[in-house]
Amino acid sequence: MPTVRFIRHGESTANAGAASQAPATIALTALGEQQARVLATSFIEAPELIVSSPFLRARQTAAPTAARYSETPLEIWPIEEFTYLAPERCINTTAEQRRPWVAGYWHRNDPRVADGNGAECFADFIARVTHALHRLAARPERFIAVFGHGQFMKAMRWLIESPPRHIDSAAMQAFRTADLAGWIDNGNGYVARLHQQHWRLD
Repeated sequence: MPTVRFIRHGESTANAGAASQAPATIALTALGEQQARVLATSFIEAPELIVSSPFLRARQTAAPTAARYSETPLEIWPIEEFTYLAPERCINTTAEQRRPWVAGYWHRNDPRVADGNGAECFADFIARVTHALHRLAARPERFIAVFGHGQFMKAMRWLIESPPRHIDSAAMQAFRTADLAGWIDNGNGYVARLHQQHWRLD
C-alpha cells in the first residue's frame, strides 16, 4: 500500500502577480525553479513513481527530482489545477484582476455549472480528484511523489478528512471554507498513507 508525498509546484509567474495567457502554460519564476531544485534534494529515499500534472509549472517542478532519480518512471496524470473560470476571458489578466470573477463563481455556489468553454464545474473537478485517489490506491509502488497544484491538493485532503455524502451546494460551500483556511505554500505539501483501503494524512 503506497505512501504518497503530494507537492505543490514552485512559485509561478502568476503567483508572483504577472499576467498569464492560459492555465496550462504558466511557468515557474526563478524562485520557483530554485524551489524545485531544493525539493529534489529533500527526498531521503527514491520515489518508485513520480507523477506530475500536465501543466507546465508542475512539470518544471518535477523535473529536478526526475533528473535525480532518472531510473524512476515519470507519468503525467490529469491532476491539473481546477480551472473554474473560462480561460478565454482570463487571457492576459492577473490574479488580482480575476478576484471579482473568483468571488462571483464561489458565491453562485452551483456545483454543476461551468463558467464557459474550457472551464470545469465543481462536481467534475471533485470526480477527477476522487479518480486520482483511487488510481493512486491501486498502484503497487510503495512510495510515490506527486507534483501538482494547491487547490487540487486541498481537495484531496478535504476528501480524505471529511468526504461529503453528496456533491451539492453544501459540499461546495464546505470545500470553499476548507480551501481558504488550508493554504499550501509553493514547494510544500503533505504525506498521505493508504491503510486498509483508507487514506490517512501524516
